[in-house]
Amino acid sequence: MQVNSSTTAIISGGASGLGEAVTRNLAASGAKVCLFDLNAERGEALAAELGGTFVKVDVSDVDSVEAGFAAARAAQGQERIMVNCAGIGVAAKTVGKDGKPHDAAFYERVIRINLIGTFLCASRAAAGMVASDPVTEDGERGVIINTASAAAFDGQIGQIAYSASKGGVVGMTLPMARDLSRDGVRVMSIAPGLFMTPMLAGLPEDVQKSLGAQVPFPSRLGDPAEYAALARHIVENAMLNGETIRLDGAIRMAPK
Repeated sequence: MQVNSSTTAIISGGASGLGEAVTRNLAASGAKVCLFDLNAERGEALAAELGGTFVKVDVSDVDSVEAGFAAARAAQGQERIMVNCAGIGVAAKTVGKDGKPHDAAFYERVIRINLIGTFLCASRAAAGMVASDPVTEDGERGVIINTASAAAFDGQIGQIAYSASKGGVVGMTLPMARDLSRDGVRVMSIAPGLFMTPMLAGLPEDVQKSLGAQVPFPSRLGDPAEYAALARHIVENAMLNGETIRLDGAIRMAPK
């Protein structure tokens, strides 16, 4: 599927970080973009800059997600690209230094945003795509790209909730692609390593350099534009389906 002025896309978490990079990449080719995010101030500003649409959406809430899709489709029609970048990443151990077990509500919140939120957006996008006419000679109706993480494979100390959520994203990629194959909807996931997202950008420069030095090559933090470039390539390469691609400079995370 070529990205051009007839392309419609929804990007969750589209107001910052990896999601913002994807939004900018697609909009640069004239695509109609809709950002789902909780940060209304940033989201509205970016949408205005790019000529896109912003909808305040809590991806962990089914009613909010369904309202978001209704608003996006009213503004720009049926999306043909869905990129799920919304997520949170905070640390807690299975048993803390105080001897208490991992807070269950906190664990559930991470799973609900990162995994269930991805599922809600992906499944709603898929339903709309399946009901639409094909847009390519192959019969393709749409592409869904989910964001996993290197932590799905190399979870570090304190990442039990985060790794579980991202491992779930990896686990549902192939069956979702198989579910949707007869209807011409592709499903892929990207598992980024250490990227210059807002979370890492807030760290001191020496810490950023130390983290970047852990990457075999190139020995630096990833640029969100590199994530966006891969997402764009996935959209345009019809043979990419049902797989998770590590985008991590060959890093394998140490325990801590």
